[in-house]
Amino acid sequence: MKIKSILLGASAAALAASGAQAADLPVAPEPVDYVRVCDAFGTGFFYIPGTETCLRIGGRIRTELRFNDFGDSGNHNLSAWDEDSDVGTAFRARGYARFDSRTNTEYGLLRTYLEMYWTNTTNGATAAGDSTTIDKAFIQFGGLTAGRAASFYDFYTGDAWGSVQNQGFADNGSVNLFGYTFAFGNGFSVSASIEDGTDRRAGIASLSTTAVGSGNAIYPASSLTTVVSSVTVGVNVTNGYGGHRVPDFVANLRVDQGWGSAQIMGALHSVYTDNAIVGFGVDDELGWAIGAGVTINLPMLAPGDSFSLQGSYAKGASNFAAAGNGIYYDAVVDPVTGDLELTDAWAIGAGFTHYWVPEFSSSLSASYLSYDHDSIIPDLDEWNVQGNLVWHPVAGLDIGAELEYSNQDYSSGAGDKDQISAIIRVQRTF
Repeated sequence: MKIKSILLGASAAALAASGAQAADLPVAPEPVDYVRVCDAFGTGFFYIPGTETCLRIGGRIRTELRFNDFGDSGNHNLSAWDEDSDVGTAFRARGYARFDSRTNTEYGLLRTYLEMYWTNTTNGATAAGDSTTIDKAFIQFGGLTAGRAASFYDFYTGDAWGSVQNQGFADNGSVNLFGYTFAFGNGFSVSASIEDGTDRRAGIASLSTTAVGSGNAIYPASSLTTVVSSVTVGVNVTNGYGGHRVPDFVANLRVDQGWGSAQIMGALHSVYTDNAIVGFGVDDELGWAIGAGVTINLPMLAPGDSFSLQGSYAKGASNFAAAGNGIYYDAVVDPVTGDLELTDAWAIGAGFTHYWVPEFSSSLSASYLSYDHDSIIPDLDEWNVQGNLVWHPVAGLDIGAELEYSNQDYSSGAGDKDQISAIIRVQRTF
């Protein structure tokens, strides 16, 4: 009996010791899917966990203090510094969010890109204006680009900021499009796209003796009064464009190499009227534009230096030739026949950026634009010059100031206008 009790006790002690040792054993942790760096597309990309898609999240904060038009006294309904109702000093804050995803596939690169920004700007004596803008939202798959992106016509859009006044180059922001790019190799490519035709409209000027609202009388009355068959044509101007039927057709031939880049581009633009607006039957014409530009890198002067030159000509497609600060149109409706008279527009401009030292740079842009509207609407000649000085104390941070000047000279005694603006900017890009 004693031996049996001893054996049972020993067995129980052994079992208790085994249980304690098992409880002390570490438990294997659950596997963790760590975020991996993706260096295939440059810095800042990482693999989305569980996928082979690389993503980069970035953004920008831009703040500005603007001293608006302190040139001539207001004319052509353009306000000036000396008018109490004018927002002579304005503040602006803008925040950007950017999402860039890329995946290598057997068909080529699959990319999506989204860029949005939110802006708050002084809008009056007591109010502030807020806005949300989808600047870019496109998909690229192989050579296909679909969505909101830069027009395939645009090449050089200026070296300076052009924050208040347009720099005069063909650049009307992003446009909705479907396009395709074929790369030949060695930096050469050809592209074609169909683009939203409403984004590049400069308007159709239609004159009438019927009041269409005081906001449409954009020229002094004396400059619009024309005698046709002893009948005085009215001074009210309205936009006679119809709806959207035909998209713009755009194509370019481009080269990008170590020395810089160059592009030849062309566009077709449908111009047609709304008879309910102009009071005549519908008339339509085909507008078009051609242009060429070149950017040359100048590292022999300083790293980052460059010089650019671009010229464009358009008939019935003014915003493809240039984006000016004055009042101009794609066409004018003849007040007697209702026929469309397409506008001739051409522009030439250049820009230069120089780094004095790595921490300081200056940019200068200058352009000349000419719009021939027909004898009914005053023609327009315009000069634009912008220059800045920017300090880059650390990577991604810019602190600087820019001065912008624009002169619009209207024919037929309609007068001219000088606009001068100054901007102080602090910007952080990450």
